Formats: sequence, C-alpha cells, structure tokens
Amino acid sequence: MADLTTTYMGLTLRNPIVVSSSGLTSTLKGVVKCAEAGAGAIVLKSLFEEQIAAETGAMGRFTDAAAPGEGADYLQNYGMALGPRDYLKLVREAKQAVTVPIIASLNCISHEHWTDYAVQLAAAGADAIELNIALMPTQVHLDGATVEAHYYRILQEVKARVAIPVALKVGPFFSAFAHFADKLSHDRAESPDFTVGWFGPSTTPGKIVWRGADALVLFNRFYSFDINIERLQPTSGSPYSTPAESSTSLRWISILAGRVGCDLAANTGIHDGEDAVKQLLAGAAVVQICSTIYQNGFGRIGQMLEQIEDWMQAHGFVTLTEFRGRLSQLRSERPASYERVQYVRLLGGD
Repeated sequence: MADLTTTYMGLTLRNPIVVSSSGLTSTLKGVVKCAEAGAGAIVLKSLFEEQIAAETGAMGRFTDAAAPGEGADYLQNYGMALGPRDYLKLVREAKQAVTVPIIASLNCISHEHWTDYAVQLAAAGADAIELNIALMPTQVHLDGATVEAHYYRILQEVKARVAIPVALKVGPFFSAFAHFADKLSHDRAESPDFTVGWFGPSTTPGKIVWRGADALVLFNRFYSFDINIERLQPTSGSPYSTPAESSTSLRWISILAGRVGCDLAANTGIHDGEDAVKQLLAGAAVVQICSTIYQNGFGRIGQMLEQIEDWMQAHGFVTLTEFRGRLSQLRSERPASYERVQYVRLLGGD
C-alpha cells in the first residue's frame, strides 16, 4: 500500500493534499469537512486588513463623538484588536476539532500590521502562517527593486517575531523570479537591502540576520479581469481556476526544486490526482487545491488521494520521496528542455 505521508515546513502531513485559503475554510464546519474528507493540512481563509480597518473606522466615528482624547485612542486600539477576534477563535477551535495542521493566512496592506497579527495567530495555536502577499504594483513610479524590497521586509519582520513556520504566497509576475525566490528562501548572515520599501523606511533598517521563508506557495491566483462589451463596463472573469493554469507553477517548481532553501507548494489549476502527481514529480512538497472542491465537492479530496495511490502502485513507488523531484530541472539530463522545449517544438512543427 502506498504511503502518502510527507513533511511541509517541518510539519508532518498524512498526505500532500492541502486545502488552500478560501471560503471553504472560513468556518469551523468547513475546516472539519476538509479534515474528514482526508486533507493533509488546511489553510484558513485569509484575515484581511480591510476587515479590521472597516470595523475600526466604524468604531472611530463613534468614539469621535462619545470619547474624545485618550479615551478615543483606547477604543480605537481596542477596535484593532476586536477585528481579528473571530478569526483567532476559529484558529483555536480548529486546532481542537481536527488533528491535521492548521495554517493561518494573513493578507495585509500596511506593513506594521503583518507582524502584529502574525504574533496573535501564533499565540492562538496556528501550526504555521501563510503570508498572502497580493500586491498589484500599478503605480508607474515603482520599480521592481522597490516592490521586491517590500516582500523582503514583510517576511523579515514576521520571521523576527514568530517561532512557527512561515510560508510566502506570491504571484509569478517578477522580472527575475528565480533570483527573487532564492533570496526569499535562504537564511543569510545579512538581509537583502530592504531599508526602503513600499511604504517608506523599514522599521528594522540596516543589515541584520536574514531568516528565509519556510515555504514558497506558487502561485497566487489574482482575480480575473474581463470587460462586458454590451454594458461597456469592466467585470470579473471566472472565479475558478482551470487545469491549464497549472502549467506556470509546474514549470517554476520544476526549475526551483532543489535550488532554493525551502519547501515549494504548488497552487492554482490542480484539479485531480494526475495534476497532483505532475507537481510532485516536478518537486513540490505539497499541492494546494480549492476550485476543484467547489466544483466537485469535498469528496474530490479522497478521489485525488486514490488516484495518486493508484499511480504510485502502477509505477512501483511506495513513498512520495521515491519520485518527488524526479523530473525537476536539477535532476534532468536535458535541463535546457525545461526552458526552451516549447519553442523548439513549435519551430520544428512537432
């Protein structure tokens, strides 16, 4: 019988199927369903800074009239603590209800809030934290180095405050992604230069000990943009991924596996066991799924596990480590094919 046990960020998982941050994991009921269906780990729906800001703004308007001065400051700060209260409760209840690792997810804008909430999530009992950084650098004055510096800064300041593993969920839109991923993943005696970032000077300026990410989640799926040509207005595309979208993460995981100093999690476009096997062959530690559960129900998790086991038995594999990364670029006899094969085939007419 195939053994699907694996490790991710130092955590022991019964299998490599991780339910990604989504509405599926926003309630205790959803978390329990994911665990009962067989998930190896669960990433809770992100705690968004906008949620806290909305509550705080409402409380601030009340305190302006009711308790000016120091009283208003106190209640305003209480509002910031009140925002994630339900989320922290979910973390605690999830840890009590299921035995699989619970990974909290954090999505903030203001740099100082990443660390504040990360500390609270760790204290609530989260096994790890996934920093969901979905910045859209649309300002023309921001260059690539400044954008990257913001990621370095967020990671450094969170890692300096929590002892639990930290994953970084990023998008693929960087000019030199392999170099960027390498910098994010390795521990270093000195930090990358991130003294000036998205929001100005860092709160921890200068060269200090740099602790890399425990995992990179590849990739963040941004909401699709579309245009309604009849109504002449912008609209959203499909909220669900398709299997074709997995090619981007598959390529980059195959290129980075064994080269970066952390685990790699495949995300976006993984819909069945075959998709999962491909990512594991490329070098992924785990695969994160979401859309396929929305479309096929929680039973999809068990179906994917059966498909992985059937494939392993058919090819004579007993454990995941026997084939993980077997088709990564690092272990390939033809490494250039991972970068140019599509062009060669197009030109050759194959």
